[in-house]
Amino acid sequence: MIRDAYLEAATAAATLLRDPAVSAAWNEPSALTGFTVGGLSAHLARQVSFVPLTLATPLPDQSAPISLLAYYAQAAWVEAGPDDAPNVGIRDAGEKLAEPGIEPLLARLDAELADLRETLRVEPADRLVQIMPADRTLTFDDFLLGRTMELVVHSDDLAVSVQLPTPPLPATVVEPVVDLLTRIAMRRRGSVAMVRALSRAERAPATISAF
Repeated sequence: MIRDAYLEAATAAATLLRDPAVSAAWNEPSALTGFTVGGLSAHLARQVSFVPLTLATPLPDQSAPISLLAYYAQAAWVEAGPDDAPNVGIRDAGEKLAEPGIEPLLARLDAELADLRETLRVEPADRLVQIMPADRTLTFDDFLLGRTMELVVHSDDLAVSVQLPTPPLPATVVEPVVDLLTRIAMRRRGSVAMVRALSRAERAPATISAF
């Protein structure tokens, strides 16, 4: 169930953020160009705070959900370059959130995670949410799958940034993320590129990255 997978990925991210290596490198460059370790940490933690904020956003009347793949097809940052406005805005937001330091970030993260353990248990299966861009509606579980993907990917980014092992996660967390990334990558790169990358090293394309 994606709600359990999300909580497991969020808990692993919170444990990683508490490692002394993260606070020690807070103002140093991360493995992602343009992000400090602090900015990347804040962006990672935001995948938790984003959930209650989204649940609190009112839905427009007669709102119908789109698929998660359709959402990523419409998201400007997916195909934007590192220095294009959508990705610069994401980095700037992370750096601003990191300014108070790690302790306020961890305190907020702990409180939000505690609340979400109850919230995710009681939200109805057919719950819809609105996500940026403002006129995009997703099912809550699709939204959580997107957040789980962000948690898994950016936990790896952060671990690499501070020379720590990437947090181990069970197949119940990783498999839905890999499936989502594969489907996004196939839409961007084409089915032939995907088949070759996964089956023929001699004909594999230079990249099949989803983003």
